[in-house]
Amino acid sequence: MSKQEMLQLIEKKRSELMEVVAKSGLNAAITIQLSQELDLLLNQYNEYMKKAKRLSSHQ
Repeated sequence: MSKQEMLQLIEKKRSELMEVVAKSGLNAAITIQLSQELDLLLNQYNEYMKKAKRLSSHQ
């Protein structure tokens, strides 16, 4: 998956989360689930960027 694809997924999940928060509130089970999914995507993106940085510094 490319950096751009990852960023698109993150933005889509963030938008989805914001909609659910507006409808269901911060403590709803679906809100918590989507928040955890967003956290996972952000962690994956951060790992991707760390690896990319290491690769570029070795060249």
